[in-house]
Amino acid sequence: MQIARPVLTAIRRHLAAAYPAEGCGFLVGAHQSDGAVVISHRFPVNNHRVADGAERTRYFISPRDLRFAESEAAAVGLQVVGVYHSHPDSAAQPSSYDREHAWPWYRYLIVSVIGGVAKAERAWELTDDRDRFIEHAIHVKDQ
Repeated sequence: MQIARPVLTAIRRHLAAAYPAEGCGFLVGAHQSDGAVVISHRFPVNNHRVADGAERTRYFISPRDLRFAESEAAAVGLQVVGVYHSHPDSAAQPSSYDREHAWPWYRYLIVSVIGGVAKAERAWELTDDRDRFIEHAIHVKDQ
């Protein structure tokens, strides 16, 4: 997965600011003919789990936010290609909850936020059989 440095920097800031709750948003970009995913924009959204008190270990993105993000991406010739979210005081690897709620056609960027500081990020894709995640290398590109 390729991501523009300014986009990754903005994601890390957004997720650090959301601490101690999980922060979340959409990865916007394009699928290349070779199967690679290029992230050129992000679309931050509110974690709607705040309403039920589970925001420290869960996130929820509303269908309305998804429709709006897809519309905004399409307006500039791009598409929503994934989701980013944080794991406060935890590793940047998918949880069983993440696997149960993920979609196989999306990339998932998970950022470990320790004590309010974004420490590490990893990219994942759920297999079509929904059995496990496959990790993808992250290539950060200066723009």
